[in-house]
Amino acid sequence: MITNSNLHFQLIKGIIDHGFAPTVDELAEIFNSDIEQVIEGLRQLQEYHGVVLHPNEPKVWVLHPFSLAPTNFYVESKKGQWWGNCAWCSLGIAALLGEDVKITTTLGAETKQVEIHIQNGEILEKNLFIHFPIPMKQAWDNVIYTCSNMLVFENETQIEDWAKRHQIPKGDIQPIEKIWSFSKKWYGNHLNPEWIKWSIDDAKRIFREFDLGGKIWDLGETTGRF
Repeated sequence: MITNSNLHFQLIKGIIDHGFAPTVDELAEIFNSDIEQVIEGLRQLQEYHGVVLHPNEPKVWVLHPFSLAPTNFYVESKKGQWWGNCAWCSLGIAALLGEDVKITTTLGAETKQVEIHIQNGEILEKNLFIHFPIPMKQAWDNVIYTCSNMLVFENETQIEDWAKRHQIPKGDIQPIEKIWSFSKKWYGNHLNPEWIKWSIDDAKRIFREFDLGGKIWDLGETTGRF
């Protein structure tokens, strides 16, 4: 039987092991199921916000923290190479891999390239910041856009200049080391065969645990799963 949990597990395991997701045909073989049931399972997982499919075909586009299309974040380890959707997601990939990782990106998705190294579970470049301009309660309104704006910067002045230049609101700014700790908690269960998405109450609790507050992190009275 295909469930959100076991389908999510097979997808994310495939991405970690091979760098790409299994196809519908491969999933049908894994689950000893027919293709129509797999496609329906993928659509249900998308409704659950567990995957983002291409608009016109049942093919994985995004499975957080991984992107299967090129992005501004390239994650490398001894296991392989992957694209992260954003700064937060790239740290989430590192958390899932549990080994030394190098993340290559550019400041503000512009011209200056930086490398972020995680060795023995610790970020070496502690003088960087992550900007979160989109309120979390709106994150899934357009999750691709939301992720594309979670970028790395060197300081607040740089973020203010960037926001004015691109007419994107200045949001919350967090030190990268703090978001690394947060990412380990947020993505730590994503490779569990019995994975379920965090509930809104779970998300609020985790945000409080890492002192993530203000209007960007306020989930309001929304219900369901994040």
